[in-house]
Amino acid sequence: MSKATLAVIAAVSAGAGAAATAAVYSMRSDKKPAVTTTTTTVSTTSSASSVPAPVPASQVFSSSPTITTTTTPVPTPSTSPTAPVNPAGLFEYGFPGPVADLASRQALISSYDRRTRNPHWVAEHITPASLAQRGGDRKNSAFLEDPLIPDKFQAKLADYFRSGYDRGHQVPAADCKWSQTAMDETFYLSNMCPQVGEGFNRDYWAHFEDFCRRLTTRYPSVRVVTGPLYLPKRDPADGKWYVKYEVIGSSAPSVAVPTHFYKVIYAEEGTAPGGKVALGAFVLPNAVIPNDKPLSDFEVPLEAVERASGLEFAAKLPVARRKRLCAETNCSIVVKEYVERQKAFAKK
Repeated sequence: MSKATLAVIAAVSAGAGAAATAAVYSMRSDKKPAVTTTTTTVSTTSSASSVPAPVPASQVFSSSPTITTTTTPVPTPSTSPTAPVNPAGLFEYGFPGPVADLASRQALISSYDRRTRNPHWVAEHITPASLAQRGGDRKNSAFLEDPLIPDKFQAKLADYFRSGYDRGHQVPAADCKWSQTAMDETFYLSNMCPQVGEGFNRDYWAHFEDFCRRLTTRYPSVRVVTGPLYLPKRDPADGKWYVKYEVIGSSAPSVAVPTHFYKVIYAEEGTAPGGKVALGAFVLPNAVIPNDKPLSDFEVPLEAVERASGLEFAAKLPVARRKRLCAETNCSIVVKEYVERQKAFAKK
């Protein structure tokens, strides 16, 4: 890792923003990278103040929820008669994984991470028509454990109880007012991650979600992929880089608290196939962010999010069809106090 790269990461903090932190993943160097170790801090109670390609609409708005268990293909065992061992014999007892619980619901499509009890990613589709409809009411929705996830890998309601963190929607309920069923689906814990409440989930993050909705005033189709990140931070004591995050839970803490969150936005200029797509990638720290912080400070190259998450978001989108979102439109939030926003929501 080059000195310039290290300097970029070292400059990042909750106050300075997350753009530089994620940008490190888009940089290349022929030098030997610094050693990175991983640690996990476990806590049963805490205080947050202690501080693939675009999905077709036909899939996003399917009529009934489905789930697909995706596993890595099982290797074909060697047929060499001289081999004294058969490692593939293990598969007689089952395949260890990893497994991605891919769920397709009316409101969203998600991939679940059984290890962190958080989603890998959650995809949604919003349009002027979907936002104009009022078939759902948040007052009729309730947070639920996801029955499509095997019980031993589920995030539990009790895991969040008195944790100091909000159950932070990845696909917001406000994007799914067009149907009560769709809105209800956003309340499954498989669509949640622990988020800092005051100053983030109830403030800057909410304004960011509103920015995504406002894009539909210019674009007829907007797709958003949201998910957590666990990024390294340099320890000033020894100069080494560590991935360190809290884990919350009731009797057996198991739900990871992400250090950051990303959104990849696809603003489609038309509804016909083959049109231009304005792409935007953003990384925000899971921390209090002042409302006067420019949203553009959190814009990063798409490759940065891919390197940090291990995912690919536009492998089938030709470069010739791509535009940079923040060069096409004003990437900024409109600040509205959370309490006032909740009151306005209740009246609708």
